[in-house]
Amino acid sequence: MKRRAYLGAAALVVTAASLGATQLTGSASAALTRPAAAATTGPATAAPADGPTMGQYKVVAQFSDAMPTGITVSQDGRTFVCFPRLGDNVPFTVAELRDGKPVPYPDAEVNRQDPADLAGHFQSVQSVVVDPHDRLWVLDTGSPQFAGSSYGGPKLVAIDLHTNRIVRTILFPTSVVPANSYINDMRFDLRRGAAGMAFITDAGGPNGIIAVDLATGRSWRRLAGDPSTVPDQNFVSILDGQPLPNEFGSDGIAISDDGKRLYYSPLSSRRLASVSLDALADPHATDAQVAATVRNLGYKPMADGLESDTKGRLYGGDEEHNSIWRRNPDGTYQTIAQGDGLHWIDTLSVASDRHLYAIVNQFDRQGIFHNGQDLRRKPYLLVRLPINAGPVRLG
Repeated sequence: MKRRAYLGAAALVVTAASLGATQLTGSASAALTRPAAAATTGPATAAPADGPTMGQYKVVAQFSDAMPTGITVSQDGRTFVCFPRLGDNVPFTVAELRDGKPVPYPDAEVNRQDPADLAGHFQSVQSVVVDPHDRLWVLDTGSPQFAGSSYGGPKLVAIDLHTNRIVRTILFPTSVVPANSYINDMRFDLRRGAAGMAFITDAGGPNGIIAVDLATGRSWRRLAGDPSTVPDQNFVSILDGQPLPNEFGSDGIAISDDGKRLYYSPLSSRRLASVSLDALADPHATDAQVAATVRNLGYKPMADGLESDTKGRLYGGDEEHNSIWRRNPDGTYQTIAQGDGLHWIDTLSVASDRHLYAIVNQFDRQGIFHNGQDLRRKPYLLVRLPINAGPVRLG
């Protein structure tokens, strides 16, 4: 993960002008050839960024201490969040919400950061996902404060929600997750292989997508350095009306409702791609064979997390316009919620109650992006809105 210094005022004039629109309509086509930021904008119709909130979203929970990133909801409505150790005081990095309050999960001990036992404790969890078998999977970056990881830190951990006990821990070899990686988000297809597969984005280091055989624990990396997974060159986001250059690679991830395609996007871009899950899941496929299945799906807003539903639609946040969008199967986009309170939509999750849940955490206002000055204004939020569709469950 990298951070670059601010650009000058000229960059603000050029890029802000190209990004002044907020309401999404239609489809767009930007190349996956790492264009400059000002060349990746898509069609939109103007709407005032400070206008009234649109969309019937509800604040489910507020967080006044550590900053959350991940959200997932079990089939019976249990809600789990995570708090990566990126500089805040984080006594526990995975939690279950009980009566609206985070409680360490599955217990306080495993949440205790312990450099002497990297594999046995959660070091810095970026993502939590409930799979189709109603198990909670925890993705530990092993990289507190983006400082790099060592073997045993980066891992995938399964928790049985019936017993509230860890039932599986998969460690990543440094050849798959090197020290400068930042594994970010994950999706599952439990119909593949003997016990299913996980697919994980890497937003740092070599970027790319990691496939994991859940039966054997074997993992492999694909699309490392591919144009579809790396940040756009000279990318500059416009956040709070100011330019913020950044270099984050493959980040958001979503799986198609038929299990054929995996959607993903670098955070530092305004483009969307997909790849064949058959190719990714094949440990014998070469990088070139996997890359040959990549599709350029054109423009999308700058988004952190991605999510999909049973109607073949995709969701994401538009970080530059405080909104949530939906991409329809025909490639058209809709803004489904917008308001000043939706500053930096991080992870999204579709639940069995046919709502879309989203973490709002002001990620870009952290001190690491502003010469040590923390501009975040608490509380952080967990919101939800009705979408009349359910979660994609493959297995």
